[in-house]
Amino acid sequence: MNPNYTLVADRANHRCEYCHAPELVFNFPFEVEHILPLSREGTNSQENLALACRSCNLRKGTRINGIDPQSNTEVRLFHPRVEEWDNHFQADTTSGIILGMTAIGRTTVNILEINSQPQVTARQLWIRLSLFP
Repeated sequence: MNPNYTLVADRANHRCEYCHAPELVFNFPFEVEHILPLSREGTNSQENLALACRSCNLRKGTRINGIDPQSNTEVRLFHPRVEEWDNHFQADTTSGIILGMTAIGRTTVNILEINSQPQVTARQLWIRLSLFP
């Protein structure tokens, strides 16, 4: 396990910092992720670490930007140490969909496939169990 796990997980309130999945419902700890990947000159500093579920971490990989589906322009992905989640995303507690409210939010939702069918189905269950949002 990453030696920074406890600090990063506590800071994130044990939720994925991208899709806000609750770590509690998984049978293993979430991953400590480099916001700016080491391969892109990121560091191991606490300011560059985020808690991510396996799905978000795999889809993010070494990406730091993507194309906003609305404007077709290149936009950086959400940075959980610099930005507030609520400024870029809104959870629809009826459908389980996470809406990107800004170019950064839309791009992150799109690149990380935050609204894939398995994730939306799980989110609907978490909503019924009062674990999300």
